[in-house]
Amino acid sequence: MISTRRKVAPFIHEAAICESGNVGAGSKIWAFAHVLTGAQIGQNCNICDGVFIEGDVVVGDDVTIKCGVQLWNGVRVGDRVFIGPNATFTNDRAPRSKVYPQKFMETVIENDVSIGANATILPGLKIGRGAVIGAGAVVTRSVPPFAKAVGNPARIIGYQTNGVESVSSRESDLPNHLSAEPGARLDLAVGGCFVERLPNFADMRGTLMPLEGGRGLPFAPARIFLVYGVASGHVRGEHAHRSCSQFLISAHGGVSVVVDDGCNRVEVRLSDQSLGLYLPPMVWGIQYKYAPDSVLLVLASHPYDPGDYIRDYEEFVKLVDAKTNAH
Repeated sequence: MISTRRKVAPFIHEAAICESGNVGAGSKIWAFAHVLTGAQIGQNCNICDGVFIEGDVVVGDDVTIKCGVQLWNGVRVGDRVFIGPNATFTNDRAPRSKVYPQKFMETVIENDVSIGANATILPGLKIGRGAVIGAGAVVTRSVPPFAKAVGNPARIIGYQTNGVESVSSRESDLPNHLSAEPGARLDLAVGGCFVERLPNFADMRGTLMPLEGGRGLPFAPARIFLVYGVASGHVRGEHAHRSCSQFLISAHGGVSVVVDDGCNRVEVRLSDQSLGLYLPPMVWGIQYKYAPDSVLLVLASHPYDPGDYIRDYEEFVKLVDAKTNAH
């Protein structure tokens, strides 16, 4: 599709200093901003008052950089990024006066990221596409795509979702989502994922939940493993499989699972042992918000194969797009 956006010359305020000739059409650089030689500014950006941009910086299209921000050498900003007032970037983990590294660390801010006011981003990190960094957060580790991170040090408190905003397995929510009858399914509209009510038998001695192929379990497992001892602030998963299917059950406690097919994302809270979550191949899965003493049971359709894992989200999206276009 040919863009119909009219090419408009960049606007440089008379009180700004712009030493770079690489400023895209329609961009605005306002008073007291200073852009050094070599910096690359994309189209339709808004560089507000008092922003400083060093020479080895790349800024994509449609970016907003609010007042008081400094982008130092090595910062790479994608398209449609919002950087709030006084957000701070760094490029040297051990800075010393008059001592310079051979190469400054590279910090990557991917497309559609939003960074709140006064947030601090340590050097050498990647902020994944669509992530949201809360105001005042101190980001010490890379942030996954679509994560919401807040605090000092920053921790993940949620993920951007679409479609069904959140599906909980708590008993009080079941009437709205899934009946208590074994075999009942809730289609999540994400890459073939579903939640299924498993057979379970309860009496005064306790509850028994059998797992049988074709009756609650959608495949014969080739591998079974447990995930436990996870601190509540830590994130597991963050990958997809090329061929392997998985079936997740919260054997004890509770855990939140985000499923993502490259277009739609849904978060599911597993805290009922009679519910199983099916993840087919080519679905990006994340597990977080582990309750204390949680145990996650995972049944896999294939033996462990490192080559079956897709661990980079951008690679995952490209593979999904290629598969879609092939059809």
